[in-house]
Amino acid sequence: MQDNRPVNLNLMKIKFPIPAIVSILHRISGVILFICVPLLLLALDCSLDSAQGFLYIKSIIIGNIAGEVILWLILSAIAYHLLAGIRHLMMDWGAFETLQGARFSSVAVFILFFIAIILLGVWLW
Repeated sequence: MQDNRPVNLNLMKIKFPIPAIVSILHRISGVILFICVPLLLLALDCSLDSAQGFLYIKSIIIGNIAGEVILWLILSAIAYHLLAGIRHLMMDWGAFETLQGARFSSVAVFILFFIAIILLGVWLW
């Protein structure tokens, strides 16, 4: 009996459709946000503790390129997760369930995300 199944599955050769990419990135952005929540809560606690704590957090973020980039990345993850989450909610309500609709909504998420990260960058810098 001939077994034609692949022995080793090469994930780099698999072509995912764009709706799958949007869904996978939605999960990744959720994990990133879950990891960043303690950092953001620590910064909030320190900034609300005293005026010196607020100035300390402000000095870390404002004027420090690493702090600004980290804040921009966190806000970008929030924007992507929000946009992809709205797409998933709309799919739960029955919209964009066809193949063409799923592709359209996926491309729309990517376009709106890139607009959002540019606007966030302009707002921060």
